[in-house]
Parts: sequence; structure tokens; C-alpha cells
Amino acid sequence: MFKKIPHTYTIISSIILICAALSWVIPPGEYVRERVEVNGSERTVIVEGSFHAAERSPQTWQVFTSLLEGFEKQAGIIAFLLIIGGAFQVMNSSRAVDAGIGAFLRFTQGLERHGWMRRLGVDRVVIALVMVMFSLFGAVFGMSEETLAFVMIMVPLAVSMGYDSITGLCMVYVAAHVGFSGAMLNPFTVGIAQGLAGVPLFSGIEYRFFCWVVLTAVVIAAVLAYAGRVKRNPRLSPMYAADAYWRERQAEGMTAEVEAVAYATPTGAWVVYGLIAGALVLFSVCYPVTDLSVGHFSARVPAVPVCTGLFVLSGWAGLRRSFHFFILSVLAFTVVFLVIGVLGHGWYLPEISGIFLAMGILSGYAAGEDTDGIIRLFLEGAKDMLSTALVVGLAGGIIEVLQEGRIIDPILHALAGLMSGTGRVVSVGVMYAIQTLINIIIPSGSAKAALTMPIMAPFSDVIGISRQVTVMAFQFGDGFTNMITPTSAVLMGALGIARIPYQVWVRWFWKLLLLFVALGFVLLVPMVV
Repeated sequence: MFKKIPHTYTIISSIILICAALSWVIPPGEYVRERVEVNGSERTVIVEGSFHAAERSPQTWQVFTSLLEGFEKQAGIIAFLLIIGGAFQVMNSSRAVDAGIGAFLRFTQGLERHGWMRRLGVDRVVIALVMVMFSLFGAVFGMSEETLAFVMIMVPLAVSMGYDSITGLCMVYVAAHVGFSGAMLNPFTVGIAQGLAGVPLFSGIEYRFFCWVVLTAVVIAAVLAYAGRVKRNPRLSPMYAADAYWRERQAEGMTAEVEAVAYATPTGAWVVYGLIAGALVLFSVCYPVTDLSVGHFSARVPAVPVCTGLFVLSGWAGLRRSFHFFILSVLAFTVVFLVIGVLGHGWYLPEISGIFLAMGILSGYAAGEDTDGIIRLFLEGAKDMLSTALVVGLAGGIIEVLQEGRIIDPILHALAGLMSGTGRVVSVGVMYAIQTLINIIIPSGSAKAALTMPIMAPFSDVIGISRQVTVMAFQFGDGFTNMITPTSAVLMGALGIARIPYQVWVRWFWKLLLLFVALGFVLLVPMVV
């Protein structure tokens, strides 16, 4: 039996206090940094051999200001959480997602009639395919923050299928971050790290692809094993009691779907359909072709016109049936255009927030809500995200205290010194451990690459290790601990949306984390020997 773990706020606040105490103990220091061009964009990197002592800056009352500073640093993710919380509340009020889940479950039950599908297990096939898709997104274009919107969809789906919120979170967030760890073409980690290490961009993709396959297969097997146990005995889930929220909400949705035998399509839904179709036609004229880039591969395709045509057809078919299915079509094409925007136009949080906000507002009008009703629903959804926003702000406060106390660079310098005088395999292991530990205090892959690769890459030359190994050690060290470190705003946001307490997640995930850390080292060894 596990002892009671403190509240998430208590854990993060305690870490802030510990970091403040360390600023009194660890001798302060700094590296000199310079701006260099990496793969066409400027990055701040450390000047080799530039570490020097700095003026001590012990943190005292700053622990109270760290929340505000954390909010400022994580403002983009916090605003994104509030916006998608409000947007999905507007959409969910229409019961469109509940109706869609009900239709999906009936479809999967129909597939059970086929003997071969019954032996495979429809649910297991669905979970595996969803995880492969999100893992591929993480490996190819570094999907991370974008998973937050999908957590809100997959968690209720997983609960509806007889699993729990942890299974739903693993289907999206964990799958994407395992793919992120074994990335093949991720420009935010592999691209930057290889550019700083001076090796050809996205070289070594064959072995990275092998690593991605292994890691993805392992996480799917682990999640399917856990999901199977939960389906057989739901009370084995550590989230069984807390998931009552999702079960009750789903029961209400199924009741509403049964009662609404005669599906309706209000006039407002047709108006929304015309507005969206007109806007997409205009965008198709402005963007007849899109350069979709995946790593160093690029293709010019008429993505917007093709998707516009598909939306016109699916939207019309949905409206002929009910506004519920039209809203589901809007949701589906929101995801499609999100992918086009990320791969073809460099979209990030502002654009993604905008497209989901538009989805929520238009869904509200399509469901027959007036403007005041949409605003009321949006505020309810944003209010539900407030506790998650506080967690993200606190997590940002940890980084603020470390930076203001000037102890991040001394920690980095001390860890780098551990590699001197060791053999090649041991050096790779130490390098991997250092990257893993640093990720706890610097969760940003791009920032960590800029900080560590200028030091690690030259050191690998000295001990006779390929710089590709150094990049891979950074890649694994950056990815795995992102799924447990409290300084990761994306993790805290995902847990908040799924309503999984941080202490419950740590208690469940730590064994899987150890498995991935060990597997990462095993995959590094062949590159050395």
C-alpha cells in the first residue's frame, strides 16, 4: 500500500523552496553565450570553455514572486489551456462528442461479429492505431503542446470503452512523447542538436527509425497490458473513483442521445456551414498549394483546396443527419487543418489556439446557442482550466528560481565534468544520465540542445565517440523524463485536462519511465561498439 502523496501544489511549491535553498549553497556561475545560425534560424549557444564564477544571488522572498514570473514565462501555454478549455466546453454542450462516441462504440461492437476481429480485439486495435499515429506525429514534427487539445477528446473516449483516464492520456500524450524521444525528423530536437553538433541534418535516420519502432512497440504493449487489466477489473485503476466524473458525464451524454431520437438541424447550423465553406474557398484561392515539410523532405500539394472540398461534402452529409454530426465534421477538419498549418505554415500556439477558438464559437452557433450562451459556456470551460493554469505557472516558477539564483549553469558544468576520464560506453552512459537529469530543470528540448550540445559534441571527439551518439543521448535524455518532470508545462496541462493528480501519475508511471530509460541506454550501446 502506497503512503499518501502530497497535493500537486504542495509538491511543486516544495521544489521551489528546495531550489531557493540550493541558491544559498551552490557556488553561482555562468557560461558566456553567443548567437549562431542553426538550420536557418538563430540560436543562443554556450561558448566552449567560458564558464566563470558569478555574483551570488540567493533567492529569498523571490519564492513568492516566482508564481507571477512562471505565469509570464508560460503565458502561451496557460492562455492556450484557457482557450481550449472554453472552446471545448462550448462544443461539448452540444453533446456532439457524446453522440460521436456512442456511434463509434456501436460501430466497434458491430465489428465484433467478425471472428478474426473478435480475436484481435477491436478496442486493442483502436488503441494501437491511435498510439502509432500520435507517436509518428511526435517523431516527425515534434508534437508536444498540440496534444493538449486531443487529451480532451481521447480521455472520455477511453473511459467510454471501459478503460480509464490514464489509458486515454497514454493514447495521446505518452504516445506522442515516446515518439518525440525516438524522433527521426523532429526539427526541435534532432534538427537543432545535429546542427549544433556539426553533423548533416537528419542524418542517421535509419537507426533512429529502428529506435522509434522499438520504443513505440514497447509503449503500446505496456499500455495494452495495463488497459486489459483495467477492463477486466475497473477497480484496479488508481483513477477509478476520480473517473466517476467522466463516467457520469458520458452517462448524461448517452441519455441525451437516447432521448433526442429525432435529430435536428437548426437554421443556424446551415448558416455556419455556409460561412465556413465560403472562408475555406477563399483560403483555397489564397493558398492553392502548400509546401508540406517533414524534416528535409518537402512536397507542394493542393492541401487546402482538397480539404475544402472534403469538408463541403462531409459537412453537407452531417447536416442532412443532424447538427451533432456536422459539429463532429468541424472538429475533424479542425484537426486536419491544424496538421496542414503545422507542417506547411509553421503554426504554433497562437494559430492553434485561434483555430480551436473558432471551432468552439462556430459549434455553439451551429447548436443553436446565442452569443450570451456561448460566452457563458466558454467562461465555464475556462474556469475548469484555472487550477491547471496555476500548476503550469508554479512549474514555470521552478525554472525562474533556478535561473535567478544562477545555479543552472554550475549544475550543468559539474555534470559535464563527470565524463572526464571514463571509457566510451561509460562516457555515453554518463552523458545520457546528464541529459536526463538536466531535463528535469530545463524541459525545453531546443533550449537544452543550445546549452549542452556545444559542450558535449567536442567532448565526444576527445573520447572517440561519434557525434551522432551524442545527439542520440541528448534525444533520449530530453524525451523520457518530460513525461514525469513537474517543470514540464505540457505534462501539467495534460494531467489537469485529464483530471489526473500529479502524485497519482508519478505513482503509476515511474516503473514505465525506468523501463524507457534503461531501454534508451541499451539502444545507445550499439552506436558505440
